[in-house]
Amino acid sequence: MIFNPMDFSGKRVLITGASAGIGRACAVLLAKLGATLILNGRDLVALEKTASSLEGCGHVCSPFDMADTDKLSDWVKSLVKEYGYIDGFVHCAGIQITKPIRVFDQAFFNETMHVNLASAMAIAKGFRLKRDRSKQGAIVFVSSIAGLIGQTGNTVYGASKAGLMSLTRGLSMELLRDNIRVNCVAPALVETEMAQRTQDSMTEAQYQHMLNQHPMGLGQPEDVANAVAFLLSDAAKWINAVTLPVEGGYLAN
Repeated sequence: MIFNPMDFSGKRVLITGASAGIGRACAVLLAKLGATLILNGRDLVALEKTASSLEGCGHVCSPFDMADTDKLSDWVKSLVKEYGYIDGFVHCAGIQITKPIRVFDQAFFNETMHVNLASAMAIAKGFRLKRDRSKQGAIVFVSSIAGLIGQTGNTVYGASKAGLMSLTRGLSMELLRDNIRVNCVAPALVETEMAQRTQDSMTEAQYQHMLNQHPMGLGQPEDVANAVAFLLSDAAKWINAVTLPVEGGYLAN
């Protein structure tokens, strides 16, 4: 038998934000690689659409609102009790709303930080409980290059995604005792429903300027899923605390 460090057979992975975009692409790829998946999102119909496209069997849908932060840890514990041990966690859930500083308000800030950042920490809290330390677990957060650069009207979103990068570094040290690796990917603009909403919020000139910042063109959800699967897999078993830009040359500008 040929050893394949990207083989997820026998592993169960929780994916948030699995109803569309990067989350759905991660689900499709990880299922092809043999993983059994727990799919999370707010829209059960959309989750079932993702589930229907997956190879393999045993995949389940578990809708839950990421804004309900205090209940997320117990939700993860209930998943383990019902479906079995969870080897990996991919956090794709997130919201992005373009708002200039002149219309900043607390409700907007709180919602963005809760869904994009606090939920990641709350799920990680549940994920680390009652681990089998003989098995290496892995967490991958989906951040954004918005956390590395400045973008007009995108400052709160960028702050939340920069927070994910910092969370990656902190948790990667704190969870070593539990034999859990924590890494992060930071995509540039990817052709998803969220990107379409970004385009709709801009003038044509503003959007064209953004396109011009991507020398290799816009990414596809599968491009990010490939990076996520690598960091989650045994091929990356000695990689920890890394934020991997997946950005088609954006940061070279």
